[in-house]
Amino acid sequence: MTGLTRRSALGLAFLAAGCGGGERLPPLQSGPPSYRHLTPLRLDVASLEIAPALSSARIAAAPPAPVNPAQAMLAMAEDRLSASGRDGVGRFLVQTALLTRGGAGGGGLFSSNTERLDCILRCRLELRSADGELRGFAEAEVRRTATQPAGDEAARARNADTIIREAMADMNVEFEFQVRRNLRAALMDTERAAPAAAPVEQETLARP
Repeated sequence: MTGLTRRSALGLAFLAAGCGGGERLPPLQSGPPSYRHLTPLRLDVASLEIAPALSSARIAAAPPAPVNPAQAMLAMAEDRLSASGRDGVGRFLVQTALLTRGGAGGGGLFSSNTERLDCILRCRLELRSADGELRGFAEAEVRRTATQPAGDEAARARNADTIIREAMADMNVEFEFQVRRNLRAALMDTERAAPAAAPVEQETLARP
């Protein structure tokens, strides 16, 4: 075997080792994240309205995306909010729920193509009297960015699922912080509630 042929064989063996039989990844979780294990935020209103964004331009998920970010935010509101008062209405609005993809790198002989994923979530909770007068509101926004290998369809779906669930974990913390800070007087049993968590800091993740 010549030197060139030997080097070529070693390179092919290296590629086979890197691309072949690694650990099998666990199956994707089904449905949006659940927050039913957390204590609901009990609001001094008689009813709750939970609605998607009015503008479809702010609601989009570049496929493949096993979890729709807008549906995930609506599910969070269903789990985290409770109407515990005698009058008035609380309105939860999804203002932005975006998952976008973009090319990040072309790869090479020993590296795969990559893609950049951006997830932006924004919501608003309004408290209004029975005649529609605004009593108060709280808004929360989080952003997540990650650069991941752009492998096959299954790998790209897993990348999307991961960043959406991470962004929703951030949103859950940030939303409760903003509600406790801006609508404290409208929370039932506020004195017995646990202290609010610190606001979520935006984070950029880069993974080769």
